[in-house]
Amino acid sequence: MSIYFESEKNKVSRPINKTHRPGSLSTVFTDEQLDSLASVMHVKKYSAGTHLFWEGDDANAVYWILKGRVKIRKSTNEGKDLLLSILQPDDMIADIDAWDTSHRYTAETIDDVEVGVIPRLQLEMLMVKYGDFAYRFAMWMSLLQRKTETKLRDLLMGGKNGALASTLIRLCNSFGQKNDGTIRIDIKLTNNELAELVGTTREGVNRLLSAMKKDGIITSDSVGCITVVDLESLKDMAGCPLCPTCPKEICRL
Repeated sequence: MSIYFESEKNKVSRPINKTHRPGSLSTVFTDEQLDSLASVMHVKKYSAGTHLFWEGDDANAVYWILKGRVKIRKSTNEGKDLLLSILQPDDMIADIDAWDTSHRYTAETIDDVEVGVIPRLQLEMLMVKYGDFAYRFAMWMSLLQRKTETKLRDLLMGGKNGALASTLIRLCNSFGQKNDGTIRIDIKLTNNELAELVGTTREGVNRLLSAMKKDGIITSDSVGCITVVDLESLKDMAGCPLCPTCPKEICRL
């Protein structure tokens, strides 16, 4: 659970992750470094279903999510959408590149969202001024790269069945609530959104989910949330060579 801390120096709220969710900013940066980030940001609010930015917009800031959840989407030339990730409080969207000044994807809000907007120039000044902060930022970017690489590995090498199983495992690690040996994924996703995460069709996901339900691996409730009943079967289907030792900082959506 995240709470808000009011810095006496700059009067800007920032989240402190009391549960130390794997891979969140609070598990990579120190409190002092997070305060430095908060000192150069301004808070902006977005209503549900709106966009922080569109693919192709100028990338002149990073976004520290303080409240709500954000979908990261990529569009193909054929007009097909791929759902790359779903971010939550204490995650950061840092779509900045030394070789490209435009956003490579679109950020869309799921809920009412508050973000801390940190201008790119201010971020660069912090890294120049504080070597330890620059080192931690490099560590965090490396973590994101490893997570992306493992997701691509699962999508390309596991087949559609393995890719869906891997995605469900990552959803468990990102949004799961454990209860009597089962894990409820506490976010409602349509089958079309699951298909966008896996890179397949909605009809294909429908068939795969139906087979998993028939085999007693998953169930779904009346509001559309999936509960994983047999996590070990999903791991076998995913065929990940690192299971069950893969760090949860990496095995996330």
